[in-house]
Amino acid sequence: MKMFKSDNTSGVHEKVLKAMSEVNFQHDYAYGTDATTKKAIEKFSELFGKNVDVYFVATGTAANVIGLSGLLRPFEAVVSVNSAHINVDECGALENFSGSKIIYVPNNDGKLSIEDVKPLLSVVGDEHNSQPKVISISQTTELGTLYTLDEIKEMAEFAHSNGMYLHMDGARISNAVVALNTTFKEMVTDTGVDILSFGGTKNGMMIGEAIVLLNESISPNYKFYRKQGMQLLSKMRFISAQFLAYLEEDVWKNNAENSNNMGRYMKERLMEFENIRLKSDFKTNMIFAYMEKGLIEHLLKSFGFYVIDEKEGLIRLVMSFDTTKDDIDNFIDGIVDYYNVK
Repeated sequence: MKMFKSDNTSGVHEKVLKAMSEVNFQHDYAYGTDATTKKAIEKFSELFGKNVDVYFVATGTAANVIGLSGLLRPFEAVVSVNSAHINVDECGALENFSGSKIIYVPNNDGKLSIEDVKPLLSVVGDEHNSQPKVISISQTTELGTLYTLDEIKEMAEFAHSNGMYLHMDGARISNAVVALNTTFKEMVTDTGVDILSFGGTKNGMMIGEAIVLLNESISPNYKFYRKQGMQLLSKMRFISAQFLAYLEEDVWKNNAENSNNMGRYMKERLMEFENIRLKSDFKTNMIFAYMEKGLIEHLLKSFGFYVIDEKEGLIRLVMSFDTTKDDIDNFIDGIVDYYNVK
């Protein structure tokens, strides 16, 4: 069965596998003090145009939870949209690990509005309320949309002017950088983001994410947060080797370009059908579309994808770094078959 459920369902890029194999035939220091990890951190600093602290972890949830926990005291809160991964898909991990609260507001096509954050600041100083301390945005958002560089910069300036930090969940940040034809430095460093959860698993890596700290004032204690969070891997080089290959050889860019291009192709093919309606004008590898119930049931017999809203007929299709036009054409043929029989 061909999967459009998530870019997590794809395999691992051959250059990433090779990099892991190459560090397997040697001994090196443990717990991130090895040469490969040091070199990978240097590569991150090069990409972001400044010296950054990088903490490799195993999962995106770990990157988000440990990253945010380092910014929050138990009586403080992070503000996000209701659709954010930290709010919907992480099983209360942040609240459980940090004791801090998530305050969520309605999303606008997956995006957070400054106007929705402003009323939450009325409780600052009131001991009866959790104190807003961090704003968290996702780039790409969980609904497949993007923040412009100006929007990110404006959000960072608003956060900083109110004594807050800006966190970016970048599980699909490579797709966003490619879609906006920009760089990691321009999207993250230059806009004023304080902390980034940098994803690789959804774009061709086997396992591993990175907490990237761009604000020097927040860095000193993260090694302790990671250890308490059970994410200090003893054989860290098998994570950092993946990132090194992923970043040095532009694997991140080539993979994101393909998945984005396949997203665009899927969108174009779906637009051929008058009975199918796209939710928004997507620019990355995630497509949301409305279909009738019978068509959805027909397609699910041969293809994997998520039904987001069964009542409304809203589905999500995600293209991966190894998705081909033939994969998409076969999906479209399934739609044609349904309407021909019907």
